[in-house]
Amino acid sequence: MKLPQIKIGELIPKFPIIQGGMAVRVSTAPLAAAVANAGGIGVLGASGMELDELRLEIRKARDLTSGIIGVNIMFAVRNFAQMVRTALEEKIDVVFTGAGFSRDVFGWGKEFGIPVVSIVSSGKLAAVAEKCGAAAVVAEGVEAGGHLGTNRSLFDILPEIRAKVKIPVIAAGGIIDGFGVAKALKMGADGVQMATRFVLSKECAVAKAFKEMYLQARADDVVMVESPVGLPGRALRNEFVSKLQQGSQPNPEKCRNCLKVCSHKYCIMDALENSRTGQVAEGLVFCGQNVYQIKDILSVKDIFDRIVAQVESVE
Repeated sequence: MKLPQIKIGELIPKFPIIQGGMAVRVSTAPLAAAVANAGGIGVLGASGMELDELRLEIRKARDLTSGIIGVNIMFAVRNFAQMVRTALEEKIDVVFTGAGFSRDVFGWGKEFGIPVVSIVSSGKLAAVAEKCGAAAVVAEGVEAGGHLGTNRSLFDILPEIRAKVKIPVIAAGGIIDGFGVAKALKMGADGVQMATRFVLSKECAVAKAFKEMYLQARADDVVMVESPVGLPGRALRNEFVSKLQQGSQPNPEKCRNCLKVCSHKYCIMDALENSRTGQVAEGLVFCGQNVYQIKDILSVKDIFDRIVAQVESVE
């Protein structure tokens, strides 16, 4: 099977592979640039960054690649509009947004001539996104990591979404190798988004302890947790998650007022930052459902080479 081309607005990457934008500094310039250099679309995870930090990260990525760089910004963050404007002013190539739905973002993108891609989990919302001006949609199933917008499998929602829209459909959730890519493409996807696989890359800047949790994970270590954002999330079982399940998690020491809606049961920004910096027992380690199947850390280029070879081996 040959990998097809995908066109998002006027953007045509060499491969139809998008690296998922992981928030709170998991997807930063070195990873996004490496993906862009390998022929995919590299995506910065903007949520959790300050505006000046986001500007700097986009510029760092630009210094490292001439490829396609995008940004993922959660609608759930309070400064959503300012973050999108900042990315557009920095001439980001494409904006991805999920964890809620914004109609205004498409007008902002049109103003700057930059495509906007909505992350959706139903055919109904995909159709709304297309009508509003989305250049493509990411069909994200329950197998994904982080915040989840559905309890339905990717391969359940993918045909539904494909039937509802004419714009490109990007499959996401649980895809970790070329065989998963091939399955999604055969079911009508124009491309795929992968996040968890790229955490276990040499270019991903999370702490060694974070990557070790991924490498040592078993299937029953992957659990659902309640997020203060108001959406369920998928993470690895650890001391913090056990406390969360028992209702004995630490209360936030201070509120950053960073989310539009927050239960205040714990600070998700602190929990994600703790894990990223190696304090994995005291934080959330978000991951996709199939993380336990990944057993090596490779360069981004080697990950791409393996994916392409696997896809081409499928008839």
